[in-house]
Amino acid sequence: MPVLAPPRSHKDPGADAAPPARARQQYLELRAGIHRRLLARLNLEALAQSDRSRAESEIRTLLGQLLSEEPTPISLTERETLFSEVLDDVFGLGPLEPLLRDPGVTDILVNTHRDVFVERGGVLERASASFQDDQHLLRVIDRIVSRVGRRIDDSSPMVDARLADGSRVNAVIPPLAVDGPLLSIRRFPSERLQASHLVSLNSLTQPMLDFLAHCVRARLNCLVSGGTGAGKTTLLNVLSGFISDRERIVTIEDAAELQLHQDHVARLETRPPNIEGKGVIRQRQLVINALRMRPDRIVVGEVRGEEALDMLQAMNTGHDGSLTTVHANTPRDALARIETMVAMGATNLPERAIRQQMASAIQLVVQQTRLSDGSRRVTSISEITGMEGEVIAMQEIFLFEKLGITQEGKVIGRFRATGIRPKCAERLRTSGINLPAAMFEGVVEVR
Repeated sequence: MPVLAPPRSHKDPGADAAPPARARQQYLELRAGIHRRLLARLNLEALAQSDRSRAESEIRTLLGQLLSEEPTPISLTERETLFSEVLDDVFGLGPLEPLLRDPGVTDILVNTHRDVFVERGGVLERASASFQDDQHLLRVIDRIVSRVGRRIDDSSPMVDARLADGSRVNAVIPPLAVDGPLLSIRRFPSERLQASHLVSLNSLTQPMLDFLAHCVRARLNCLVSGGTGAGKTTLLNVLSGFISDRERIVTIEDAAELQLHQDHVARLETRPPNIEGKGVIRQRQLVINALRMRPDRIVVGEVRGEEALDMLQAMNTGHDGSLTTVHANTPRDALARIETMVAMGATNLPERAIRQQMASAIQLVVQQTRLSDGSRRVTSISEITGMEGEVIAMQEIFLFEKLGITQEGKVIGRFRATGIRPKCAERLRTSGINLPAAMFEGVVEVR
C-alpha cells in the first residue's frame, strides 16, 4: 500500500504539490487516531515534570509501538510530525506551539476546537492547526491559566491570563461559550518596538513623536485612547520609555503586559476571586495602594471602571506624568467614557465637578486607530485646555486625515499639524524644553 502524503507544511519543500483530498483525509484520520491513543496511554502530567530527554525517549518508543500496530504505513516525515505534536502537547500548548513560534502572527483566535484563525499583517486568515476535541482545548487553556495562578471552571468560566513571553490571553468556556471553549491570544513582539520603529512604520511622524516625548519628560498626564487591537499598549510602552531612570514608576494592570526597562519599576497586578469567591483585588484597590508606595509616576495599563476617579485624584495630587489607556473611538468619546467611569465610583459627584477634575488632571489625549488595511496610526493628538462653561475644551495639535484606499486595499492619508501652538508649550519651556514653531506646521502623506 502506498505511503500516505503528509499534510502541507511551510517546512516541506514539496508543499506546492497538494496531496489528493482523499489521501489527505486518510492521513488526518490516521494521525488523529494515533495521536488520541498515544495521549491516552501517556501520563502527561508526570512526563511534563520529568527530564525532557527521558520523556522524549519514552514518547518515541510508545509511538513506534502504536505505528507498528497500524495496517497503513506512514512516512518518516509523518512519524516525526506526530512526534513533534505530542511533544508540544506535553511541554507546550499543543497545536498552538507552531503559531507561537511564528513571529509574523500577532493574534491567535480559537473558535472552538475545530477552527483556529491567526492575524498576520493586520489580516485574519484560517490556520491549519486544530485540536482533537473540546477536552484537548480545555487542557491547553487550563495549562495556560494555572501557570499564572488563575483558574477556569464552571464557577469561573472566564479568565484573563498571560503567557511567559507577555502575550495576553482570554479564555471563555461553557456554559458561557455556547459551541465550545474559546481562546484568544494577543501576542507582542519578542523585541519591544522602539520609538523610531513607529516612525518607520508610519504610525506617526517624527514631529508628533518629538512632541509626545517632550510632554512625557515634562510630566504631562497623558491618556491613550483607541479601540481593540489599535496598539494602545504598544504606544504606552513607547511613551513610558521617555520616563527618566531616576523616577520610581508603579504600574497597575489586570494582566501584566507592560515592558518597562527603567531601573525603578514596581509592578502590580489584580487578582481574581478564589474558588470560594473571595480574595479578589481590583484595580481601584491597587491604585489606592500605589499612592502609599511613594511613586513618581503611576502607569495604569487600562482604566475600565471606578478606579478612574482615584487615577484622576492621583494626577491632581502630585503624581504628574502619569499614563493610562482607555477604550474609545475619538478623544471626545474618551473623555465621556472617563466621566462615566468616575460616576460609577462616585455617584454623588455632580457632572461639573467630575469634568473639572478631568480638565485639571489630563493634559493630552492621544488617539490610536486601527485602519481597514490593518495599519495602526496615531490619528489625533489633542490638548485639554480647561473648561468652557459645562464643556471640557480641547484643541487638536496633530491629526491624520484619510484620503482614500488603493486598489490593493491600502489606506492613503496624511499626517497634518493644525498650526495651533499648544497651551502646554509654556509649561514645557519652564522645564527647559523649547518647541520650535516648525514642529506645528507641515503635512506628511503616507500610504
